[in-house]
Amino acid sequence: KNWQTPLHVSAANKALRCAEVIIPLLSSVNVSDRGGRTALHHAALNGHTEVLQVETKNFCLAHTSLHTPAGHLDVVCLLVSQGAEISCKDKRGYTPLHAAASNGQIAVVKRLLSLAVEIDEANAFGNTALHVACFNGQDAVVSELINYGANVSQPNNKGFTPLHFAAASTHGALCLEFLVNSGADVNVQSRDGKSPLHLTAVHGRFTRSQTLIQNGGEIDCVDKDGNTPLHVAARYGHELLINTLITSGADCTRRGVHGMFPLHLAALNAHATCCRKCLEFLLQNGAAPSLKDKQGYSAVHYAAAYGHRHCLKLVRTQICPASALGHFLHLHSTAYHGHAQALEVLLEGHCEVDQGDEVGRTPLMLAALRGHTDCALTLLNHGASPRSKDTIRGRTPIHLAGITPLALMGICSMCVCVCRTPLMLAVMGGHVDAVSLLLEREASVDLADHQGLTALHLGLLCGQEECVQSLVELEASVLLGDSRGRTAIHLAAARGHASWLSELLNIACSEPPIPPLQDNQGYTPLHWACYYGHEGCVEVLLEQRDFRHFDGNPFTPLHCAVVNDQETCANLLLEAMGSKIVTCKDSKGRTPLHAAAFAGHIDCVQLLLAHSASVDDVDQSGLSALIMAAEKGRVEVLEALLTSANVNLNLTDQKGNTALHLACSNGMEECALLILGKLPDSALVATNAALQTPLHLAARSGMKQTVQELLSRGASVQVLDENGLTPALACAPSREVADCLALILATMMPFCSPCSSGAPSPGALLKSLPRQAKSTQGPRSPRDPSGPSSEGTTTENDSDSETF
Repeated sequence: KNWQTPLHVSAANKALRCAEVIIPLLSSVNVSDRGGRTALHHAALNGHTEVLQVETKNFCLAHTSLHTPAGHLDVVCLLVSQGAEISCKDKRGYTPLHAAASNGQIAVVKRLLSLAVEIDEANAFGNTALHVACFNGQDAVVSELINYGANVSQPNNKGFTPLHFAAASTHGALCLEFLVNSGADVNVQSRDGKSPLHLTAVHGRFTRSQTLIQNGGEIDCVDKDGNTPLHVAARYGHELLINTLITSGADCTRRGVHGMFPLHLAALNAHATCCRKCLEFLLQNGAAPSLKDKQGYSAVHYAAAYGHRHCLKLVRTQICPASALGHFLHLHSTAYHGHAQALEVLLEGHCEVDQGDEVGRTPLMLAALRGHTDCALTLLNHGASPRSKDTIRGRTPIHLAGITPLALMGICSMCVCVCRTPLMLAVMGGHVDAVSLLLEREASVDLADHQGLTALHLGLLCGQEECVQSLVELEASVLLGDSRGRTAIHLAAARGHASWLSELLNIACSEPPIPPLQDNQGYTPLHWACYYGHEGCVEVLLEQRDFRHFDGNPFTPLHCAVVNDQETCANLLLEAMGSKIVTCKDSKGRTPLHAAAFAGHIDCVQLLLAHSASVDDVDQSGLSALIMAAEKGRVEVLEALLTSANVNLNLTDQKGNTALHLACSNGMEECALLILGKLPDSALVATNAALQTPLHLAARSGMKQTVQELLSRGASVQVLDENGLTPALACAPSREVADCLALILATMMPFCSPCSSGAPSPGALLKSLPRQAKSTQGPRSPRDPSGPSSEGTTTENDSDSETF
C-alpha cells in the first residue's frame, strides 16, 4: 500500500541474496515509495551496510537522500563518500540536518555541520533544525547548533521562533536557557501575538516562565485577542503559573477576549483553585471581585451557565450577596443549561425563584423548555410556581414542558392558552412520558385548538404513533371534525397511516349506523388517500364494502388519483369497482379523462383509455379531453388521444374553438402540428365565433412552422375575422398598427409582380380596413381569440381548486 517493491523489502530486511538476484532484473533501482524513499534509504535506515554496498553499485548516489540514515553515522559517512547530496529535501522540506536534530543524533549533526550544510535551512513549515531540536527537547543538539552560529530568533511561517518551541516543549527547559543565554528575544511575538511567556502559560511551564520574567519577559503583554499570559493560565487552570505571574506583578484587572477578566476564564473552565488565586489577589488589592465583561456577565454567570459547582460556590460567596442573585439572572442561565447542582448552590441564597426575564420567562419555564427534569424538580421543591405565564404568548411552564419530554409533577393540564393545550404540545413533540403523565392527570383528550384540531388530529398529522395509541386507549373521539370537517380518519388516510386507518375505521364502525365520513367539501377518506397516493390506505378503505362507492363530492376519488398522477391508486379503484367508474362526471361535467389530460399525466390517460374511457365526452363548456390537452400543450397526452379510434377533431367549445384553434391560440406549435397531421384540408378554414381561422391565430402567435403548414395545404389568406382583419393583418399588435399596415400594403400593390396571383387587390385591402363604428376594440389577443373557453386555465375559481 506504500508503493514498496520487492527490492525495498529486501533492503529493509537485510536480504542480501535476494537483492543480488532482483537488481539485475530491474530497469531502474531508483524507484521510490510513497514517501519518496528508494531501496537505498531503507537499507541505510536499518543500518544494513552490506545491502547498501551492493546497491551503491547501481544507484545514482549524487541524488540520494540522507534523511533516513541520519541515525547511522557509518552509513552516512558511506553515502557521503559516494557523493550523496547532504542538503536534499524530502516532500515536506526536511533536510538530513532536520532529521538528525529531531532524533538527537549529535554525532551525525556534528558530521553534517563539518560538511558546511546550511544550518538555518527551513522546511515547508519554516522550521529550522534549531526549531525541531527545541521542539523535541534535544538540548545537546541545541547547544551544538548555537555554537555553530544558528539563528536563535528566526521565525517560522507562523512567526514562532525556537524560543517559542522551547517554552512549550515538554523537555525544553534547558533548551530555553541556552537560547536566552545566547541573546534570544524573550518578548518576540508570533503572528497571532503570542510571546514565549504566553506559551508557558498554555502548557503550565512555570519554571520556564520564571526564567523568561527574570530575563526581561513582559508579564502583561497581550496577544491579538487582548489576552495576557495570566488570562491564558487562568483559561487552562495552571495555578502554579498563576501564582508566579501574580507574585511577579501581573494585572488581574486587565480585560482580555470579549472584555473578560482572568477570573471569568477560570470560572468558565471550572478551575476552582485558579478562581481562588484570582479572588485573593483582587481582595488583597482592593479591587471589586464582581467585575463584569463587555456583555455584563460576572464570574458567577459563567460558573452558573456551565454548571461548575465548586467555582460557583466560591465566587458566589465572595462576589454576590443573596439579594443580588435575582437581578443578575443567574438562575435563568443555570436552569436553561440544565445544571441542577449549580442551581442548588444558587438557591441556597433564598433568591426569588419566579422572577421573569425580559420577556417574563421564569427559571422554571426555561428548564421546562429545555427538558431539564432535575432542574425543574429542584425549582419546584424551592417553591417555583408552575402557573406563572410569560408576557408574549401567555405560556406556562407546563406548555413549554409539552414541547420537550419533561414531566412536571403535581401540575394539572389546565388549558390557559387559546391556542393549544399542554397535551397537544406533548403529542406533537412525541413525548410519550409527558403524554402519559398528562393523561393520568385527567387531561381532556377532545379539546380542540382554534383550528378545531384535537390531540388525536395532531398526533396523526405529526406521525406520533405511541401518543396516538395512548389517546385511542382513552377513547379519544375518532369522528370529531376540525374546522374543515376532517376527522381523524380523514387525516390518517391523508397521511398514509394505513394501520391506524384500519383501527380507526373499526372503532367508527363498531356501532351502526356508519356515519357519513365527509368533510365540509364533501371529500371522504377515500378521496384523500387517492389524491396523495397512499396505496395501503386505499386498500384498507376498499376492503370495507361501505366504501366501494363514490359518495360526497362529485369530483370522485378516481378524479383525485389521476389529476395527481397516482396511477396505482387509480388502478386499485378500477379493479375494485369496475370500468364503469371512468364515466363519472364532476359538477362541471368533467370525466377522469378530462382531469388526467388537463394535468398531462400520460400513464393515467393510458390507464383510462385501456378501460374504455370516452375521448369525445365534453364538459359543460364543450371541452373534450383532447381539446384540454391541446390548449395546455400536453403533447404526449394529445398523441395518445389522437391514436384512439374514432376521435372527433371537429368538436368545438361554447365559442366555436376546435382543438386546433386552441393550440394555435396558446402557441402550442407541437400540438398544432400533431392535430394538422390528422385533419383533412377542408377543416383548415373552420372559424370560431369570432370568425377566426387557425391561420389567424397561428400567425398572431408567431407559430412559423404551423403557418407554413397551413399555407402549404391551402389555408385561405383572405378570410376576414369579426374585426375585418385578414390573417396577415391579424399579426399586428394593435388595431392602429393593422390600419397602417393595410394602407402600406395597398400602396405597394401596383408595384408588385403580376405573378402574384391570389393577392388581394388594393381596393380589397382598403375595404378590409375596419370602420370606426365597427368596434372600439383592437384585434383580440392570441391568448384569448374570441374568448376560447378558459375553463381549463382559471381553476382557481373552481370549487375543486384543491385538486383540479
